[in-house]
Amino acid sequence: MPDTQTDVRVTPHAEAGKPPLLWVQATVFAATFLVAVIGVPWYALSVGFEWSAIVAFAVFCMVTGLSITAGYHRLWAHNAYKAHWTLRLFFALFGAATVQNSILSWVSGHRRHHRHVDDNDLDPYSAGRGLWFSHMGWMLRHWPSGTEDLSNVKDLMRDPIVAWQEKHYVPITWTMNLAPPLLVGLITGDWLANLLLMGVARLVITHHTTFFINSLAHFWGRQPFTDENSARDNGVLALLTYGEGYHNFHHRFQTDYRNGIRWFDYDPTKWLIRISAWFGLASDLKKVDSIRIREAQVAMQLKRAEAQLERTANADKWRALLEAEVEHFRHCLEQWKHLRLESLDQTRERLAATGRDLRISANEQLKSLDRALRAQRRRLNSLHLKMELAG
Repeated sequence: MPDTQTDVRVTPHAEAGKPPLLWVQATVFAATFLVAVIGVPWYALSVGFEWSAIVAFAVFCMVTGLSITAGYHRLWAHNAYKAHWTLRLFFALFGAATVQNSILSWVSGHRRHHRHVDDNDLDPYSAGRGLWFSHMGWMLRHWPSGTEDLSNVKDLMRDPIVAWQEKHYVPITWTMNLAPPLLVGLITGDWLANLLLMGVARLVITHHTTFFINSLAHFWGRQPFTDENSARDNGVLALLTYGEGYHNFHHRFQTDYRNGIRWFDYDPTKWLIRISAWFGLASDLKKVDSIRIREAQVAMQLKRAEAQLERTANADKWRALLEAEVEHFRHCLEQWKHLRLESLDQTRERLAATGRDLRISANEQLKSLDRALRAQRRRLNSLHLKMELAG
């Protein structure tokens, strides 16, 4: 997700077949990782961390992580909602503390990823080039696919907070990484403990949990919405990434402010955005129509059932059932399209007198379609299980 390949020094000679190594990135990643896995445990065993340092570490992890997921990602990269300037400023400051580059650079790389996902030549962190490359290898060398091009973020250049962060990114980043741990250390009397936890350990954790979405979320999990790209839904990764682990849904419906669409899906980023809306700090929250979501789910189930049919005994028996489900699915989609294409002019003419009744009627029909598609999903799950048992 991050894009950190600008304004860096490179080695004069590349290894055979590989672009030059980016020494600044490599040094930062290596140094912070070694301090986190050696220095932090050593301090914990020899001196110990006070509860105040642990709480401050957890809070700082959360606010910086959410600044990436709710700010850099869902707000700026995908325009999934609008945010008040105070919330945008918060995200710009604490997002810089993650050292994942400026908003413009990060968003530009991420938009290219979505546009060219799995294209090894154009996707900056294509999963097709392997787990290591998509996790962090793409940031360690001057790969052509990572060349920065800000032509796809012109819309963000009009945001004064984004422009301010871009202009002063380096001093903001240093300040946001050093000031909070040192301030907490000054208050508690243990600046080194807070620098180790809030500064280094938090930075390493935030880096790699973010990188998990580029790497593991394209290799490990389910594909309930689409198999046209490598993105996968993974509840374990959602726990580690403030809800970003529902990546298959996100790649299918990237403008939705939610990644976890069910009420019980662990998606703190979604909850933060919704709570912000309650307080007037967020607006225009975008949600994909539930029928479109059901359509994608049922289409994937039918596709898998067709594939399973080829491996099942007595295929003719199951094919008749599957064809009936396909016909039902087509009928539901035709009804939905009819509702969506209902004449706008005709609706306007009747709006003054019966507009409310029309809306109620349309909503009832949509709810009925939603229930029908949900019931079909249950039938298809049962059909798939029976075909597997029939073998």
